[in-house]
Amino acid sequence: MLDNVPRAGDHEGLRDALDRAPARAHYRAMGLGDEDLRRPFVGVATTWTEVMPCNLNQRALAERVKVGVRRAGGTPFEFNTIAVSDNLTQGREGGRASLVSREVIADSIELVVRAHYFDGLVCLVGCDKTVPAAAMAVCRLDLPSVLLYSGSMAPGRWRGRDVTIQEMWEGLGEIDVGSMSPEELLELERASCPGAGTCAGQFTANTMGQSLDFLGLSPFGHGQLLAGDPDRGAAAERIGELVMEVVRADRRPSSLITAHALENAITSMVACGGSTNGILHLLAIAREAGVPLAIETFDEIASRVPIIADLKPSGRFVAADFHRAGGTPAVLRELVAAGLMHEESLSVDGRTLGELAAAAAPAADREVIRSVEAPVKHGAAYAILRGSLAPGGCVLKLGGRQDVVFTGPARVFDGEDECLSAIHAGAIVAGDVVVVRYEGPAGGPGMREMLAVTAALIGQGLGDSVILVTDGRFSGVTHGLMVGHVAPEAARGGPIAAVHEGDVIELDVPRRELRLAGVDPETLAERLAGLTAPAPRYE
Repeated sequence: MLDNVPRAGDHEGLRDALDRAPARAHYRAMGLGDEDLRRPFVGVATTWTEVMPCNLNQRALAERVKVGVRRAGGTPFEFNTIAVSDNLTQGREGGRASLVSREVIADSIELVVRAHYFDGLVCLVGCDKTVPAAAMAVCRLDLPSVLLYSGSMAPGRWRGRDVTIQEMWEGLGEIDVGSMSPEELLELERASCPGAGTCAGQFTANTMGQSLDFLGLSPFGHGQLLAGDPDRGAAAERIGELVMEVVRADRRPSSLITAHALENAITSMVACGGSTNGILHLLAIAREAGVPLAIETFDEIASRVPIIADLKPSGRFVAADFHRAGGTPAVLRELVAAGLMHEESLSVDGRTLGELAAAAAPAADREVIRSVEAPVKHGAAYAILRGSLAPGGCVLKLGGRQDVVFTGPARVFDGEDECLSAIHAGAIVAGDVVVVRYEGPAGGPGMREMLAVTAALIGQGLGDSVILVTDGRFSGVTHGLMVGHVAPEAARGGPIAAVHEGDVIELDVPRRELRLAGVDPETLAERLAGLTAPAPRYE
């Protein structure tokens, strides 16, 4: 967040100064008249693209947002930025572009707004990196803003059950062990993703879309409407009207994104069993907002907040069920009732979370959204570990498991591709600790998601009997005992670079430790001193 961002109404004499006549000529070329130029200017940023289904409805939604802006007395200007599909690039070279795209999206939104002196901003977001990117951008700009998550796709139906992209990835592992045929997988392919929208479980996109509500950047409940819901258009118009209220009230992200708001977002992420990518993204949002946030805060909250939403990938239900059961307003109501929310935190509509909770209806389906007193799982969604293998920390996706202790021999792979080949060849067995290194932000580069690896393990039935340890990260689709974000990463000389095949690795959740057993500090130091860093993949 910077202090020299143009403030509302600062159009450098655009409306009447003689030297701005050339600029006005271009506005008139777009059909604007004197009255349009006198109104507040509102940017409408979309991440629409045809390279994935996730954001495919945003062009239509942007038109409806602009209707709302005009109705409320503003002049809207739509502009577009990029998006990279995690699913389409998963397990491939293109996956290195995904996390990098977050920064490019944030930068591009910031640049357009800085250049064009908008009074307010609406960001339409969907696929994984677009959500935190837009939040990062508005924190930098500190301009009156509203973010709108464009919605999940409906689940597919296959052989009498709801299916998502999760079943597709895990099906590849099932083929390896003969529990699914290639023909069945191709049949599933045609059923699993029936239309526009983000992936249909509590994966990264939905995790971050819900977090926007608890951060205060989006009104509660709008994001849970499915992408194809007939009410989506009317909701988008209300967002256009809301941003004009926010502009007139001069309500800025700096008044919303506080330490308490970030803790609320973390609490909701834990309660809904969200993606570990949320840790990366909330840390980045906090940094852009200038709010200190320690990684230990995630562990502290996860240790006391149970999982109350029974959602895929670890649970039973999908995003459509979550919306039907009451969505984020129902979750907020439960968390406030249990004393787990900072109720004084503000939402973008000007109400406090306490006021919103008081107005929220109870969950309509107690199988999907439960109470804190009778949760889906009492154990933590994840844990932050340290130790000799991760002195800078790492994150373990627990999915509600408690007091996990695991010891096993290291199976070491310098990259995802090498590891995936070994899994498909049947070389990984129960009890192994699979180490995938040189997949961090620098070593990858780009910190790819290990979904192809984790899904193959799950599909082969090894999700609870094998641990994966990596300096890369995980898709929100991932579940099982997976340790990611190991720091320092291998490319930066972290201890993970010095693990040898067969070394014993110990995971101890009660002690919050990940360590190399039987390798004393002197031996580890000698190994690290003798390492030669691999050549970078890109020059």
